[in-house]
Amino acid sequence: MRYQQRKRKNLKNEDFTIIASNCNGTFMYYDLDLPYLSPTINLSIGMDDFVEMAGNLKWYMQQEITLSGGLEAYPVGMLADVRIQFVHYADFAEGVAQWNERKKRINWDNLFIVGTQKDGCSYETLQKFDQLPYENKVVFTKTEYPEFQSACYMKGFEAEEELGVLTNYKEQFRLRRYLDDFDYVSFLNKEWREKK
Repeated sequence: MRYQQRKRKNLKNEDFTIIASNCNGTFMYYDLDLPYLSPTINLSIGMDDFVEMAGNLKWYMQQEITLSGGLEAYPVGMLADVRIQFVHYADFAEGVAQWNERKKRINWDNLFIVGTQKDGCSYETLQKFDQLPYENKVVFTKTEYPEFQSACYMKGFEAEEELGVLTNYKEQFRLRRYLDDFDYVSFLNKEWREKK
């Protein structure tokens, strides 16, 4: 699509790792036709767990994922005390194999942290996210939080309990997703904060 080609053309920074709480990071890589340099591809992590993991990322990347019991529609694993939902994997073994392969590709010098106000994400969790020691971070929210430098208000979910699926297409714009309202090329070029 033309808008994806324009995004690729405007991207200056290509060797980066997006650590994301859900598939928003996956879609950024996909749209830009770049290799997945992150273990958090095609999965979901609740925001409380995600903030915990991001706060001690190197330690968590050294831990093994174990199978979590319970009846789920998809495989679930535990990375120490962090619950990982392998939403888009056929089985647990496939999800863990991809995680282990992709975590070797992390570019520790070019990290981007992407969170989402979902899964019971509280004000306190947003506050903790905003305090994470990363220069390049964003958390998508359903209302405005001017007190948080990392918050990015995504319109269209004000009446909902939590932020909806940003990779869904908007009803009135068949070729535009909610995620496209965020200039993630500027974010990945480390220019988003200046434009915010």
